[in-house]
Amino acid sequence: MRWGILGAGLIAGAVGADIAASPSSEVAAVGARDLDRARKLADRLGAPRAYGSYAELVADPDLDVVYVATTHAHHHEHALLAIEAGKNVLVEKAFTLTAMQAQEVVAAAAARDVFCMEAMWMRMNPLVRRALEMARGGSIGRVLSVTADHGQRFAYDPKHRLFDLDAGGGALLDLGVYPATFAWMFLGAPTGVATTGHLSPTGSDATLAMQWSYDDDRHAHVACTTEAQTPCQATVIGTEGWLRVGTPLYRPCELTVHTRGGGTEVLTEPLPGNGYGPQVAEVERCLRAGLAESPLVPLSETVAIMGLMDRARADLGVRYPADG
Repeated sequence: MRWGILGAGLIAGAVGADIAASPSSEVAAVGARDLDRARKLADRLGAPRAYGSYAELVADPDLDVVYVATTHAHHHEHALLAIEAGKNVLVEKAFTLTAMQAQEVVAAAAARDVFCMEAMWMRMNPLVRRALEMARGGSIGRVLSVTADHGQRFAYDPKHRLFDLDAGGGALLDLGVYPATFAWMFLGAPTGVATTGHLSPTGSDATLAMQWSYDDDRHAHVACTTEAQTPCQATVIGTEGWLRVGTPLYRPCELTVHTRGGGTEVLTEPLPGNGYGPQVAEVERCLRAGLAESPLVPLSETVAIMGLMDRARADLGVRYPADG
């Protein structure tokens, strides 16, 4: 598969390196607003072409898929740019700023008949998939609850994208999207959500926690913060045992399984490179099969989780210009 990388930042380089390492893929081109930055990343990834604009990149006729690797405030614009050019897209998380933007991207991909997927690499992680299979298969009995967290400590800087509302700043979209997605994978859509937390001086969510409730008495606790380093793990509790995934939650190399009467077992599976290989392989598989979306990352769930995060932000008083 011939990939175009839209963006030349840290995540573009990290994912791009794992694309280049895949025997079934190559980085064919890199596009950035700064041609020198595009050339430097292209040279590093072995890409033969570099462009000084995103429009030039998506116009390249020799690309099978474009990876949108800009910051999430720009995902909507750049995903639509690539889709309108007829390109399949892998869009970095958070997929967009709002559910409405997410719906527009999904609708555009359907209209142009191109593949579209959120780069929620955690969903492809082998141990996360193993944990989900075990939970669904009854290994820990009936699943009762999920607790998941993701916190990293950042020094407050009103100009940093994590604190800038124009850039979609806040803990939830940058960090909390992982535990929120994890809980959704195991429990599905909640019937009730209670949000708590507090804001930074700029009005971004510095700390945000959600308590999810379900009609059948299941529940989840999802937490994220930019103020402290947290364990960054998830625990799934069942009537006959529990599963613990992490650390970190988004790239676990360890899964602890405890079953009643069966003791505790620790499963490990190191990931080569930067850990994005399973995500790259899933895009390759879907494109070879002619799929419009990945069954591992359903677009309906991407949009629904964006909607849940919209409501949580609103409950805490976080408002982006994109909210209208």
